[in-house]
Amino acid sequence: MSAGSAATELLARFSSRARAGVEDALERILPSGEAPEPLLQAMRYSVFAGGKRLRPLLARAAYEAAVEGPAESPADDGFYEAAAALELLHTYSLIHDDLPCMDDDALRRGKPTCHVVFGEAVALLAGDTLQTLAFEVLASRPAGEVYAARRAEAVAVVARAAGGRGMAGGQALDLAATGSGAAPSRALLHEIHAKKTGALLAASVELGAVLAGAGASRRGLLRAYGARLGLLFQIADDLLDATASSAALGKTAGKDAAQGKLTFPAVYGLDGTRRELERVLGEARAEAALCGDPEGLLDALAVYAARRDH
Repeated sequence: MSAGSAATELLARFSSRARAGVEDALERILPSGEAPEPLLQAMRYSVFAGGKRLRPLLARAAYEAAVEGPAESPADDGFYEAAAALELLHTYSLIHDDLPCMDDDALRRGKPTCHVVFGEAVALLAGDTLQTLAFEVLASRPAGEVYAARRAEAVAVVARAAGGRGMAGGQALDLAATGSGAAPSRALLHEIHAKKTGALLAASVELGAVLAGAGASRRGLLRAYGARLGLLFQIADDLLDATASSAALGKTAGKDAAQGKLTFPAVYGLDGTRRELERVLGEARAEAALCGDPEGLLDALAVYAARRDH
């Protein structure tokens, strides 16, 4: 079996196992009877509309890379519920990102966006509720006194990534730059994407390290890998928006250029963006090796982020 085939098989096995854990956890942590209808319907519609579940998968991969000894059973330690909180946060950000006051999109994951189906007010509240539920879960899972300090640190890590220094701040910068007519700036482009996309991906990797009880050195290495992976993911996303169809993407293709967004193709050109993708992929793979990646799972995830087709 070739190295590429082995990595693909490894990633497929891991994804199947970990996604099952994430999906089960999402069913457990989404409220039943605790939120009014149609608020709960809107939350479930968006959370279970599909998606790669990349953030909780990254958390699990980092956890397995960092944990000392055999990884605890997710049924015992509640790890997947904590990891699934990342998916709640990601989904909230997508619901808000699609609103008319933000990126104004009617299609997400091949389906009408939340506000198209439920209205803007319910969509806004669904996003708000998913965000607060995510932090409730992070503050309480995994259960047990041994995880108390780790839970507190997990909340802080994810909150920093989601707030003004991370995802929300990046969105604000993105909105300000969109259609501004200003000369393309590589520095601003990297700042936007490091915050808007990269921060939560990096926090996903760090969350796994935190819940594994990793030391400062290992945690720092995994955080750096996660940040590089976030950049890699966004470069690939920008390329796909410029080159793939709406059917392939499950969302409106070509919107970035139509709205005058600051993207890698806008700054580097398509060929330059492809070269940048390969450069960052090489860096991510080198950082994966530094993290201690005996099975090559972190490396395989980096390759997937660069080579995906949607």
